[in-house]
Amino acid sequence: MAYDRPWKSFEEQLALLKARGMGVADKAAALEYLERVGYYRLSAYWYPFRVFETVGHDRHGRPITKAADQFVHDTQFVDAVRLYLFDKELRLRLTDALERIEIALRVDIAYLLGERDAFAHLHRATFHPSFARRRFGRDPRDSFEKWQERCLGMERRSKEDFVKHYRQKHGPRLPIWVAVETWDFGTLSQLFAMMKVPDQQRIAGKYGVPDWEVFQSWLRSLNYLRNVCAHHSRLWNRNVIDQPKLPELGILPWCDEFHDQPQLIARPFLLLGIVRHMTRVVCPDTGWHRRLQAHLVTFPAQHAQRQLSLDDMGAPLGWQQWWSA
Repeated sequence: MAYDRPWKSFEEQLALLKARGMGVADKAAALEYLERVGYYRLSAYWYPFRVFETVGHDRHGRPITKAADQFVHDTQFVDAVRLYLFDKELRLRLTDALERIEIALRVDIAYLLGERDAFAHLHRATFHPSFARRRFGRDPRDSFEKWQERCLGMERRSKEDFVKHYRQKHGPRLPIWVAVETWDFGTLSQLFAMMKVPDQQRIAGKYGVPDWEVFQSWLRSLNYLRNVCAHHSRLWNRNVIDQPKLPELGILPWCDEFHDQPQLIARPFLLLGIVRHMTRVVCPDTGWHRRLQAHLVTFPAQHAQRQLSLDDMGAPLGWQQWWSA
């Protein structure tokens, strides 16, 4: 199909929004945001204010809706801007905490495996046979081989002085406590998933999670969250693709709020709770979670007839009671 949507000037973009029922109280400010942030990025924040029409029903009788080219009554351009700014600050605060968690996990893994062998990460025997030999689709490489390629590729691309120093002085292979500093969160998460169960349990236990499979899923989800933040993508009401598992009831009381609540697990607030939990383990005296709470309660009010709230993020009732405890 040929793409048939023409280029539009900023003035034309704003005129289109007004024609679809969006109010613009400050034209100059609206044009500035379109010029600085862009129509497409902002559209993710005014999308919830569009009128949705029922176009059919699925096999279970549930309505199938489609967004119309109109906004609900009283929608204002500033409603989308305030959501965008709230989301931007949310991602910035999460990036701070995710950095602390990632660095702590690097130390945890390098310390545990490095005690046995400085080059433990290069040896297949270090890892669980079943986990390391997994294959997906038609790719002839197993998990260990793909991870090795990714790991070595990141080492080669590193421009850090400490990498050059080690290679010049000790040879091309980097010990795990050096190599780990060249990896991203995804590489770290994949290595953890290949580790032997006792090793996974030991690290998971440090974070108060006795089930290694739950903790493994947490790391995958945090890597997903990190990528959303790193690419400046919309977060506040996103449907989470890589959803985390939950420990059994009573293990972590705050997690109990999400049990048997698939609609909450599919939203990002649970990931915020995981970040809160792990950050407090990494930095017991941190005030990060209280600063994030202070930001969350500033969720912007809207003019639009359709009202949005932290409920759209998947926040359970009474979340503030355990958040700062």
